[in-house]
Amino acid sequence: MSVDFIRRAITQGAGRTDADLVLKNGRFLDLVTGNLVASDIAICGGRIVGTFGSYRGQREIDITGRIVVPGFIDTHFHVESSLMPPLEFERCVLPRGVTTGICDPHEMANVLGTDAFAWFLESAEATVMDLRVQLSSCVPAAAHLETSGACIEAADLLPFASHPKVIGLAEFMNFPGVLAGDEGALAKLAAFQGRHIDGHAPLLRGTALNGYIAAGIRTEHEATTPEEAMEKLSKGMTILIREGSVSKDLHALAPILDERTAPFLAFCTDDRNPLDIAEEGHLDFVVRTAIRLGCPPLAVYRAVSWSAARAFGLHDRGLVAPGQRADLVILDDLAQCSVSGVLSAGRLVDDAVFAERRAVAPIGRNSIRSRRVNAADFAAPGSGPSTPVIGVVPGKIITLRHDLTLPYSDGERRIDLDQDAVKVAVVERHGRTRPGERGIGVAFVKGFGMKRGAIASSVGHDCHNITVVGADEADMAVAVNRLGEIEGGFVVAEGGRVLAEIALPLAGLMSLQSHSGIAEALRHLRDAARSLGVVLPEPFLQVAFLPLPVIPHLKITDRGLVDVDRFELVDA
Repeated sequence: MSVDFIRRAITQGAGRTDADLVLKNGRFLDLVTGNLVASDIAICGGRIVGTFGSYRGQREIDITGRIVVPGFIDTHFHVESSLMPPLEFERCVLPRGVTTGICDPHEMANVLGTDAFAWFLESAEATVMDLRVQLSSCVPAAAHLETSGACIEAADLLPFASHPKVIGLAEFMNFPGVLAGDEGALAKLAAFQGRHIDGHAPLLRGTALNGYIAAGIRTEHEATTPEEAMEKLSKGMTILIREGSVSKDLHALAPILDERTAPFLAFCTDDRNPLDIAEEGHLDFVVRTAIRLGCPPLAVYRAVSWSAARAFGLHDRGLVAPGQRADLVILDDLAQCSVSGVLSAGRLVDDAVFAERRAVAPIGRNSIRSRRVNAADFAAPGSGPSTPVIGVVPGKIITLRHDLTLPYSDGERRIDLDQDAVKVAVVERHGRTRPGERGIGVAFVKGFGMKRGAIASSVGHDCHNITVVGADEADMAVAVNRLGEIEGGFVVAEGGRVLAEIALPLAGLMSLQSHSGIAEALRHLRDAARSLGVVLPEPFLQVAFLPLPVIPHLKITDRGLVDVDRFELVDA
């Protein structure tokens, strides 16, 4: 920042010269006192320089009757899960008030390795919103359980650590590795001590949680109950309340958000698709939902801006105050969080500001390298009819374990629609299957309600192999093979034909369509899935989370819910 800019900011803030831009005749929410303050807001360049008064500006915008709040900060998400590249993502969410995003590109990193970091940082330099990057800490999430397109070690992260858009280390999902003292995990943690390290430790409690936090991990977005969240808060973590398209924790955690706890809470979406953004909103939806659930508006607006900024060391934003970055959201109504205008670093967000961005070339084309499959590839051989079956929980990525007895003949377990037990398979798609290997894992899943056909996805957290769920093996093969033809995406098939699809040719994760085009394609896909009998509100992301090995698998017992992997009681 130059001496000339500081001089201009001082004189404009003091009212001695006209400000570059002034928001006139409105009110702003003072996040310190909770008051609605009637005042102009003067802006010099990208910085607020004047409040609590009347200012003249070279450009003036009349906001009579409206309220200004600080820009919203999404503290943890994966751009790829929006199915859009970063420049289209911001076109979708910035007009809804998201002026800062803290992303983890580990979806693309699992496919392309560190090329994903370089591409995301180039994109972050081109966006209007302030897109910050956390370097993916666990690629793959669990190497002994997955086949990914890349493996990233501590030495691979360090060349990117000094980039000005990099905050630190992204969600450390391998919490068993941390607690077991895995050398690779500890090397990554050691390399980022003193930087921000984001957490991911679902259901972790007690002394194990103490050890995890002692490794320098400061934030966590996997808490799903007030009790879990409060323990993590009391042990010094900032809890990021998540409300995505599949993982929906806001209703459960809203009771803990008040003016006392707000400094230690923030919001994140983690994974939210364009259809939900179009129909409900993004962080604006989270804000109005939290208020509707009874959270004090002051606490909600603190959490979505000021608290989020402090948790991640972004001390230049989060208040409507002199010296702060001019990330501002203009609201017609505070409780409804109805956004009527947005400023990003002092620039009014409109079509013109998006048109000024430089293009970033797509990468990751032709990343589907799996062989063609047939119905026989989805056989489920076994020694008898009894088998564990994955249980899907709507609105959660945590799964249940059911022990079912399935139809059995010729040494194979069969689909049982009466028990809602259909097949799920993972097909290796990175070209790493060696000659003589199948490269396909087959199991059963309960909870989709599917009666016929199949759904396939090249989005399969976190290694992003192909995941397919089906009531018919031939349709499973049709859907999987179609993904190879369209460079990845989502496919719904029935009766040997494709009913609906969307191509995601960027690493098999992102579309080249506009966000409105993606939303329309998802509507067709959702309708097609429902025609198969699927009852889940968001079946495609639910499919995508089935192969994720770092999410607890729970079993219903007489004692309550028990973590199958750790044999711990998690809910009585």
